[in-house]
Amino acid sequence: MPSFLLLLERIRLMLGAAFLAIGVALAVICAVDWLVRTRRLNPFGPVARFFRQSVEPLMAPVERQIVRAGGVPSTAPWWALGVAVIGGIVFLSLFDFVRQQAAGFYFASQNGSRGVVRMLIGWTFEILRLALIVRVIASWVRVSPYSRWVRWSYTLSEPILRPLRQVVPTLGMIDVTPIIAYLLLGLLEGFVMGMT
Repeated sequence: MPSFLLLLERIRLMLGAAFLAIGVALAVICAVDWLVRTRRLNPFGPVARFFRQSVEPLMAPVERQIVRAGGVPSTAPWWALGVAVIGGIVFLSLFDFVRQQAAGFYFASQNGSRGVVRMLIGWTFEILRLALIVRVIASWVRVSPYSRWVRWSYTLSEPILRPLRQVVPTLGMIDVTPIIAYLLLGLLEGFVMGMT
């Protein structure tokens, strides 16, 4: 295994440990802040004064968003913790994805041009599958197809889904063509990979 892959592995281990430590520290801070906000700790004590002066100004943007959405301001620490944990998970997942792609590219390049072509074909099919998944999730949460966040998925998946809609009937209000397209992409990928 080349040294840059080992370096990425070490970085991933350090990032995982750092995010875990940060998450535990944030959990403790958010728990104490919640205790202060809900008056379960003495509101005139030194801990409460410290949190009102240092932590609550950092929580103010989160609290404003919660109040706008009709929520209770005292839940701001838990929402902040949830966002931080989900952000850490997403960051580590993206890092793992990049690390896996770098390893895949390295091992594909060891097989010459045939390996690189197979890797590019795999990436193409993965992007098409991702476009289908993003399109389905966007339809569930009612994001406009013209939104800049999901427009790419409609652009990539519509040429696949349009012909399928002419053949496959809907089941009541459920459009099953994305599921069929996902399965067909897997079959087509296997066929194309077998040809290369």
